[in-house]
Amino acid sequence: MARGELPDYPWDLMGPYRERAAAHRDGLVDLSIGSPVDPTPAVVRDALAAATDAHAYPSTVGTPELRAEIVRWFERRRGVGGLTEANVLPTIGSKELVALLPFLLGLGEGDVVVHPRAAYPSYEMGAVLAGATAKSSDDPAEWPEQTRLVWLNSPGNPDGRVLTIEELRAARARARELGAVIVGDECYAELGWEGRWAEERVPSLLDPAVTGGDRRDTLAIYSLSKQSNMAGYRAAFVAGCRTVIARLTNVRKHAGLMLPQPLQHAMVAALRDDLHVAEQKERYRARRATLKSAVESAGFRVDHSEAGLYLWATEGRDAWDSLRRLADLGILGGPGHFYGVHHPEHVRLSLTATDERISSAAERLRAAARA
Repeated sequence: MARGELPDYPWDLMGPYRERAAAHRDGLVDLSIGSPVDPTPAVVRDALAAATDAHAYPSTVGTPELRAEIVRWFERRRGVGGLTEANVLPTIGSKELVALLPFLLGLGEGDVVVHPRAAYPSYEMGAVLAGATAKSSDDPAEWPEQTRLVWLNSPGNPDGRVLTIEELRAARARARELGAVIVGDECYAELGWEGRWAEERVPSLLDPAVTGGDRRDTLAIYSLSKQSNMAGYRAAFVAGCRTVIARLTNVRKHAGLMLPQPLQHAMVAALRDDLHVAEQKERYRARRATLKSAVESAGFRVDHSEAGLYLWATEGRDAWDSLRRLADLGILGGPGHFYGVHHPEHVRLSLTATDERISSAAERLRAAARA
């Protein structure tokens, strides 16, 4: 596919299923998109309101206060010490960084961008926009010599899979052999649910146990959209190799990509406050327990999903057929077809609906199971 030639936006195909689900007598339960529904914490909104006198241009690299807070957050919440302000950079949400990173790194024709087999579509679109080639693979031994960028996603979207320290270390070792930049997309890292991740911290690609203290060509990205209900703020950041960070900073300066000053102030408040993160996690924990048991009672098998904001479920038939069945119950999910070619029988169900809507979906699924 030539540079700039993009496929149709896949979610446009969901129109008929949305209409079908919306016709349900108890209304639509939209579990298709992971967009937060709970309020942005007061500590964040108050910080934003206090910073609205933003008469000067913001800095691309972010305020010293924000960069210092990102450094402290990585050490406190992710177990990654030794970072400095030169190792971090705020971004306008994480999706723009995912989509633009191949371009920002100067990739093009002949270069390969590797991403997970079950993957957020923006990894592939980033390669397409730069004129590079995307390859879906979870096996480092399959990554070709032309690989210049590797995306890991842990916990994964859509499948909620968590990569262990050993898996992260193996992936990074292969990327180093290839001379590729490797990036961990860790936006769901605060949301571990099952197995060891119910108690242990989801590991970061920047963990010293992975890097051995050598962060060359290694990055991790994080977003406040999920943990702090700040999706509308477009607040995220990248950390890691200072050489790569410096390159990204230079290109972004030329392109005028900078986070508005009031939002930077709000990010500082969000990063400093762990209480609201714990409270939001408990909301999702309760919704997950309610929805998961109902989905399984309705004949679906939930795969992986040990962390993150989604249930990755299958009933052993094509995802479009499953979506049609769910739509008849007034429930809208996302088809596995949107996340690569390897999971045509899976559907993704989001936990980002209100308690009332999650309960309604569960009641409908259980009633269908009894019928």
